[in-house]
Amino acid sequence: GNAEMLQDPDLPEAMRVKFTDIIVSESERLSRLVSDLLTLQRIERVQMLPEELSRVNLRQVAQSVVLALHALLEERGANVEIIGEAPDVLGSADHLREALTNLVENASRFIDPGGHITIELCGLRGSSVIQVKDDGAGFGDIDPSLLFGRFYRADLSRARNTGGTGLGLAIVKSIIDAHDGRIEAVNMPEGGANFIIAIPSIGS
Repeated sequence: GNAEMLQDPDLPEAMRVKFTDIIVSESERLSRLVSDLLTLQRIERVQMLPEELSRVNLRQVAQSVVLALHALLEERGANVEIIGEAPDVLGSADHLREALTNLVENASRFIDPGGHITIELCGLRGSSVIQVKDDGAGFGDIDPSLLFGRFYRADLSRARNTGGTGLGLAIVKSIIDAHDGRIEAVNMPEGGANFIIAIPSIGS
């Protein structure tokens, strides 16, 4: 519809710019959507073979994620801290980096400028635990398991305004499932969301 409007030779320049911006914005959103769908399809089809797995240091993964997202986090005014240590896990460093990147980037969308994101690592009952906490508004009074469904958005208008496709958390869950792990989300009493990943640890 916007493209058809641009075909009108009498369209004022201001309206032409407006419709062009809408087309560009929607094209970028669709591009992200296709990319996320392909990523999800790739992850769900891949079965990690024993020879493809390696020992992964989760603190190093967290540090690499924060470094890679530095410019974006700075732009959004996010203060990020990594605390604690967790036992190593057997898995794919690249896939785990992708999962943590999604969680940290997602958290940065919903905090106020100057807000905080904490990546907390620990070991608990044979599992290596990663928590990604933020001091944003949380995800409201919904069933947390719904967050990991494809295209689910707790707040549709807010997700659209921040550029989300509704697939990021589904991708995260697929990655964690592939590592025989589990993920859950909780609203923190003091405000904000906490996404908790637990993956089986390996010995030293």
